[in-house]
Amino acid sequence: MVKFAALSVALLAGSASAFTAPSTVNRAGSVSLSAEKSKSLPFLNRPALLDGSMAGDVGFDPLGLSNIDDVGIDLYWLREAELKHCRLCMLAIVGFIWPEIFGPAPGCEAATDPCQTDAFWQIWNSHPQYIAFGFIMVMLIEAFSGIATTTGRETGFREPGDFGFDPLGFKKGGDEKYAKLKEQEVANGRLAMWAAAGALLQGCTTHEGALQNLSHAL
Repeated sequence: MVKFAALSVALLAGSASAFTAPSTVNRAGSVSLSAEKSKSLPFLNRPALLDGSMAGDVGFDPLGLSNIDDVGIDLYWLREAELKHCRLCMLAIVGFIWPEIFGPAPGCEAATDPCQTDAFWQIWNSHPQYIAFGFIMVMLIEAFSGIATTTGRETGFREPGDFGFDPLGFKKGGDEKYAKLKEQEVANGRLAMWAAAGALLQGCTTHEGALQNLSHAL
């Protein structure tokens, strides 16, 4: 009789656990289904580290780059690189269009070609010291930038891309206005990266200026 009672208890316990397990699975499934979706890719879950706190963050990371942290590259480093290339390409696309409209800069009269990829080689042939000076300046800027980035990552006291350069006093307009300006910087910088890439590719293939290529498309 005692053995029968023990067997009955064991069977009841097993039956209870069998009925309990599906509810646990369902809860896990509901949590997965209710995970926050990416604003830019609503069919994918929002990357964990892209919580919207950075300017221009819309949860776009289909390759999962924001989760890389074991090869010396993390989200801080990636954000620094993005802002650097945003600013560089905004200057670059202006540099592509300006000489085509107004002509070469003083001292660069040899660069007469409206295609700036060809004008580069005109400068290279006539004034190679200009190119050498440019490379030296790039190395110096990158050295200072690298020190600032490394220090900022280690201390956490520096926001990515912040060099304290604000000669026009944009920060004095209030936090809300400054946050909007940072959003605009990232949006225009990303557009400029596409524009600069297009101008370079078209210049190398058509040997025409950016505005010339644009006029053909219109």
